[in-house]
Amino acid sequence: MPASGRKSLFILSFTLLVVMLGYGIAMPMLPFYIEKFGVGGKEFGWMMASYSFMQLICAPLWGMLSDRFGRKPILAVGVLGYAVAFFMFGLAKSFTVLFIARALSGVLSSATTPTAMAYVGDNAQPDDRSQSMGQLGAMIGLGVILGPLLGGLLSTDSLSLPFFVGAGLALLAFLLVLLLLPESRPQQTEAEKVRKPFAGMLPQYRAVLRGPAGALLVLILLISFGLANLQNMVGLYAVDKLKADTTQVSAVWMVMGITMIAVQGGLVGWLSKRVREMKLIRVSLLGGVLGFVLLAQVTSFVQLLAALAFIMLALSLLSPSLNASISRYGGEHQGALMGVNNTMISLGRVLGPLWGGYLYDVNMDYAFYSGAVILVVGLVVSWVRIEVKLSFS
Repeated sequence: MPASGRKSLFILSFTLLVVMLGYGIAMPMLPFYIEKFGVGGKEFGWMMASYSFMQLICAPLWGMLSDRFGRKPILAVGVLGYAVAFFMFGLAKSFTVLFIARALSGVLSSATTPTAMAYVGDNAQPDDRSQSMGQLGAMIGLGVILGPLLGGLLSTDSLSLPFFVGAGLALLAFLLVLLLLPESRPQQTEAEKVRKPFAGMLPQYRAVLRGPAGALLVLILLISFGLANLQNMVGLYAVDKLKADTTQVSAVWMVMGITMIAVQGGLVGWLSKRVREMKLIRVSLLGGVLGFVLLAQVTSFVQLLAALAFIMLALSLLSPSLNASISRYGGEHQGALMGVNNTMISLGRVLGPLWGGYLYDVNMDYAFYSGAVILVVGLVVSWVRIEVKLSFS
């Protein structure tokens, strides 16, 4: 990869790290704000859901706008708006302001990930694409790990301080994007400049979705569904089944995050040069199925950590490979395609916990057996639907 490509990838990686740091900072802080403002679990649930719902709605729109106006301005708007949302968190004196800030952060954070991935799709060579997507995924995992740690260290004297620090980091990322990141989209022709932002795009976009990219997006949805099911239920599972304490539950998240970083930061790049993307996707899906079944069988905390590490090893190989495969079918509409990609992830994050929570109340093991079933469906989709579409494309 040339030096200019490495610089751009560094800026994109730092931007996604900042966004996920914000996500991680907010997660342990928000329950304390809820207690401070005197509202209950119902209000908290709606506030948390607003983040994923806003991402679900807005990600495709941001992606399409990045196809029209370029990656750099959309990424800059998203990061600057994210800084504003974090300042609102820090200054919030009521639940209403907190709710608006949370929803706004969902609206604006959804501009960053699909645009960053579309940027990689524009520039990365085919042999480097999975490795570059893996590095972005590793930064997301690092942010998830460091965010709660940073929030805990900075909140000893003030609940607001972590949010102000997060806003400052977002402003730094904004300056890096604005001043140092080159635009990846080719300069528009005069005809394109006068064209309405979405004119003629949706018919072409539907044609892309009817091809192999459509089946790959279904896989993204299924994997996000299963992963969200796992992430939301596993802490409660550790407490209810294994009587884990707070330190052990923290270790659960550390194992998941560290495994994701190790896999997406290094192993994906090495494997992608030696194994075909679709073969890697199918092996990872099969590993995820086995991991979910093992998780439902654990009888000790050590077994739980081992099963989680195995699942995250498998699922962390999936996302970069899928994103790299999807980007091959985007053509000039990389942003729109990555926007819908992000929408599928958000939809999985909304539906997965609801489904897992219902099954958990019936039998705590059922939530994880259902995760295995979901990945089996994904495996069938990868063999039948993708192979058929590739054969006739």
